[in-house]
Amino acid sequence: MERLNQLLFGAKPLDFNKLDFWLFFILVMFVFSLLHQKRLLRNTFITLVSLFFYYKTAKLFVLFLAASMFWNFGIGNSIAKSDDPKKRKRNLVIGLSLNILVLVYFKYGFFFTESYNELFHTDFKLLNQFAVWGNGFFGAGSFDTKLFAAGGVSFITFMSISYLVDIYRRDVEPVKNVSDYTFYATFFPHVVLGPITRAKDFIPQIYKPYHLDKIDFSYAIIQILKGLTKKLVLADFIAAHFMDKVMTEPEAYPGFLGVIAMWAYSLYIYGDFSGYTDMATGVARLMGFRLVKNFDSPYKALSVADFWRRWHRSLGAFFREYLYIPLGGNKTGGTGSYIMIGVIMLFLVFITQWFELLYIYAGLTVLYLFLVYFIPNFKHYVHRDLNLLITMIVGGLWHGPSQNFVIWGTMNGLALVVYNYWKKVSPYEKSDVWAARAWKIFLTFNFITFTRIWFRLQEDKAPGEFLNHIFTKFNFSTEEFSRYFNYFLPEMLVLIVGMIVHWLPQSWKSKGEESFMRMNLATQLTVIVFVVILLYQSVTGVSRPFLYNNF
Repeated sequence: MERLNQLLFGAKPLDFNKLDFWLFFILVMFVFSLLHQKRLLRNTFITLVSLFFYYKTAKLFVLFLAASMFWNFGIGNSIAKSDDPKKRKRNLVIGLSLNILVLVYFKYGFFFTESYNELFHTDFKLLNQFAVWGNGFFGAGSFDTKLFAAGGVSFITFMSISYLVDIYRRDVEPVKNVSDYTFYATFFPHVVLGPITRAKDFIPQIYKPYHLDKIDFSYAIIQILKGLTKKLVLADFIAAHFMDKVMTEPEAYPGFLGVIAMWAYSLYIYGDFSGYTDMATGVARLMGFRLVKNFDSPYKALSVADFWRRWHRSLGAFFREYLYIPLGGNKTGGTGSYIMIGVIMLFLVFITQWFELLYIYAGLTVLYLFLVYFIPNFKHYVHRDLNLLITMIVGGLWHGPSQNFVIWGTMNGLALVVYNYWKKVSPYEKSDVWAARAWKIFLTFNFITFTRIWFRLQEDKAPGEFLNHIFTKFNFSTEEFSRYFNYFLPEMLVLIVGMIVHWLPQSWKSKGEESFMRMNLATQLTVIVFVVILLYQSVTGVSRPFLYNNF
């Protein structure tokens, strides 16, 4: 009873990697099994569960979420019911503006206020005005008045934007009632960390009868076990015992170990994030819903472009469909591209307080106008490249208002631009020779890992100091390598095995999954119990929150 009390009313969120969540989910599935044949009751129950799950993550911020559900539902209906193109576009702009302003307010409001105070030597205090109003209504202390971005606010905003845009494009009909919209926007397996599911892909599933056969059940269990293994072993174990030690105090170790720590970070961030979405996909499938595949062996990528087709695919698809293509994609550009470049320019000046950037931008503008005038088709290529850069920089800023995130996004954007030209002259672009493929995978993986130095070390000067330590104190020798390899032996073995398993052919992994699917239910349950006990016994005490909770 005490455990149930803590589960339902305790302060801790229900993370997928914690035993509490699985006790909660077993209870949910028990009730779900009694209601699953009655669609209205099933959907209402899941909606209530989702709101409770979000409450455990964000506390009374769930009330603000509920309010946003009503305005998005109403605006979606107004777009759908109107045949006047101008009115439809006006309502869409109102809806998008509201959602983006909410995201900017909660995610970037504190940063902008602090930066403004520093720039103009003022002392403005920023409070969460919604929390202040809530305290006036519910009583003092009900809400924390400090402004912070509640978990899932980015993903909920993207789901809302997808809903409004898909209705505007007539890709999907609006939901029948506000309860169905709440179901779509708060479905608990993916409400906090995704994957981002487009309205046109998910809403039709709300109205279908529940279906779960042995193949679906087996697939769901495989995804959950894969996710747990990635999170607890590839992510938490390596981070706690190796990566964090080296990255936190790099000067205590030789530089070559910093390189290995960054390789470990790439494995960590993959295990942490894809582990979550694997588990979310499995949990959703047990309840009869299909979420999009969010990762596709990203470290097998042959180029930066290939990597971004494999990594966080739902976010990539969102930015491509709702930002990159509306800006003009790889075909054209125009006012939208120039406005976005101007906004990004002002933002960079604001966060860096380096006003000389204005002169650099002015010089680039003059150069652009000169080249457009004298070189045919130059404008086409510039627009394509600008749209790529804008998309990747916005992706960096989505992670947080930091110049290091901007640098990370810019480096990846520039790499995509360079690749578009390089692939036309590359002698081995279409080569199937194993050595060429291995080289392209090695190069791509190391470039992505290099850019993540700015992702992992978020203090402005930290990446430069880390790189300086690597180059000046590399100190590689067989003796030193052997000493540290043996000192971090379990972690090094996990790192090596993790990368080997990742690089195994997909056909081999598929055969393993098919073998599990062919097992009878009793054997499957035995495997599940054995793996879960082994996982939790092996990594006791190293479990940590999911990294993308911060974004």
